[in-house]
Formats: sequence, structure tokens, C-alpha cells
Amino acid sequence: MSGRDLFCQPRRFGRGAALTLVFASVLVAGAATGSLPQELGGGRRSAGAAGSVTPSTAPAGHSEDVTRAAEEAAADGKSPMEAAERAVSRSGDRWAAVYSEGEYEEFEESLDGRYTGVGLEARRERDGRIEVTKVQSGSPAAEAGLRAGDRLSSVDGRPVDGLPVTEVVSLLRGDAKDASAGTTVRLGLRRGTRAWSETLRRALLSTDSVTVHRLADGITVITVAAFTKGVGDSVRTAVRRAPAGAGIVLDLRGNSGGLVTEAVTAASAFLDGGLVATYDVDGEQRALHAEAGGDTARPLVAVVDGGTMSAAELLTGALQDRGRAVVVGSRTFGKGSVQMPNRLPDGSVAELTVGHYRTPAGHSVDGHGITPDLEADTGALTRAETVLSGLGNAS
Repeated sequence: MSGRDLFCQPRRFGRGAALTLVFASVLVAGAATGSLPQELGGGRRSAGAAGSVTPSTAPAGHSEDVTRAAEEAAADGKSPMEAAERAVSRSGDRWAAVYSEGEYEEFEESLDGRYTGVGLEARRERDGRIEVTKVQSGSPAAEAGLRAGDRLSSVDGRPVDGLPVTEVVSLLRGDAKDASAGTTVRLGLRRGTRAWSETLRRALLSTDSVTVHRLADGITVITVAAFTKGVGDSVRTAVRRAPAGAGIVLDLRGNSGGLVTEAVTAASAFLDGGLVATYDVDGEQRALHAEAGGDTARPLVAVVDGGTMSAAELLTGALQDRGRAVVVGSRTFGKGSVQMPNRLPDGSVAELTVGHYRTPAGHSVDGHGITPDLEADTGALTRAETVLSGLGNAS
């Protein structure tokens, strides 16, 4: 298991603003490496984060029930947020969640490609030890000299061996009220036989959601970790800069979603207009379309796994259904529901399921996921290269 000390929670859209769909990341403990960065550990206020809740089929009117409960609590001098949480827990809405005003602001930062943290990625080894796997350049952790391979033994005096990674990164980030830039966190560290402590100041950092590298045979690998603001244009730029005629691997493994508008823009890099997905909001059918002018000629393979979720599944489904890409890997997670926010009297926000989306061929993703064209649990990237060779990749 692995995680980053970034705060992950999807932004939706402001009350009164133009509709911007967002498919939430699942926010479960132990998300795969490369998923939308997490620091809180996800699902802390999710009604369906624990237990045997099945995919949501919550009634369309349950948002009114939650809002009414919050308003009645406020009138009685009680906490609207707590009342909303109780109402959500009774609704059967697996993906619903209630956030404080401060948490919601942090979620907005995360989907703008920013987060407050110290710049560490870590994973839990089989023996329970927490090992640093990456240190973000220019971050407080980098300035303090931390490096990959260091062992994290404690956070603010609390031993972390054996803890889930998401709980460790929650400690790194701190409580919502204490997680602002400039606050400090004390780390216990080990490197070989050396043991020491380091006090770091959290900072507002930027994420790199898109990375690009080129293989020896000219294949361009575009890895999308999350659909944060600007990712769609970054994908289009990477496609334009790829060698003429050479194949592309679009690596969506561990991508837990983000802004659907960005996923649609990414789809526009490979499609010449046309349908990307359909969705419903309280029963009203709507559609999402790609922009015209994408590169429809060069060979394309999309690589996915069980950590590929929501907006990343929407993009995968569009490329697969329209015959634009061969999909390699393992079945995706199956998060295909649409959430919208409700602002509560105390400023907190309840995000509630209002509908579901379908791929261009009409397939429902929620609870099912997307089955790849070629299964590859291990060595998926190597398999993708082989497929591209068969598709006529120019080297």
C-alpha cells in the first residue's frame, strides 16, 4: 500500500456557478500508488466508507431530506453538519459525504493541483514499516534532506509502524484545523543505522498530475495520476509533441478521478468530436462531447487497473467504445455515479448522488467497472508496448 501526503478530495462546483460535473474519487484507505494524492486517508466522513453497502441507488429526493435535517438542526441550535451526516448514513448513498467548510476549501485546492503538506510519498512494507518512496522537489521534505528509502518511524511522537498508509498521511497533514501552510509536524526518521527527528513546516505545494516519458522505440507514455485543473490540456500538448506516427500509451493505473471536464478535454486529444459519455441528473438525460480536431490516427493503448476510477473510467470507456484505443490491464474499479454539493446552514457541504453515467455504447460503469480488451495483471506496460507494435507503431 502507498500514499502521498497530499490532501485528496474532489472539488465539485460552487453554488450558483455553471454546472461542472465532478466524479469523486473513491477515497478508500490504501489507494494504489499514483492515485489522486491523499493525506487525510479518504472517506473520513463518507457514509459508505465502511460496512457492506452496495453501490448507491439512493432516491433522487434524498438531497431534500439531508438539507431539511440540517436546517432543522440549525433552528434547534444543534450542528447542521452532524444532522446531515446522520441523514446521509441512513440514505444508503454509498458515495455521499459531508465536509466542513474548511475541508471543502482544501478539496478545491487539491483539484486545482495544489495541496498543503510536506512533499512525501510513502508506502507500508510487508513488515509494517513505513518507507519514503519519493520526495517532491522543492518541498519542505526535500529542503530538509529527506530522500527515498528513508524510514518514517513516528509523526508528532506517534509511532507509525503497522499503521495504514492513509492514517500515516493523515498524521502528516494534520487535523483539518491545523493543516494550513506554516504549521509544523515533527517526524521520526531512520536511514540505515542513523535515527533522528526533523521538524518540517507544511507548505502549499503543486502537484504533477501528468508525466511524460519516451521509450527507446519512440513510444510516448503519458501517465495521468489525476484529473486536476489543466490536465486535459497537458495531455493534448503531450500528444502534439509525440513523434509523428509513433504510438502512445495512456497510463491511467491508480487514477482515482477528478474533474470530468478535464477527462473530456483529454478525450478530445484522441477523438475528432463525438460522444464521450451520457449521464443523468435526477432523471434528466445529458451528454458530454469531445472537441473536434483530436489525433485519430496514431496507435493508442490505455492501461488501467483496479485503481482506475470515475473520471478515468469515463475516459477509458469512451476510447474503448469508440474503437480508438486498445485497453490493457485489469478491470477498473466501477465508480460511475454523479455527486452534487448542497451548502448547509453552517457552511459545511453535503455531496449527494444525483445520477449515473454511461459509456458511448450505453454501458453502466457503476458497480461493474470496465473490462480491458487484454488482461494483464502484471507487466501491463510491457504488454501495451507489444500491442502498439502490432498496431503499427512507427519507431
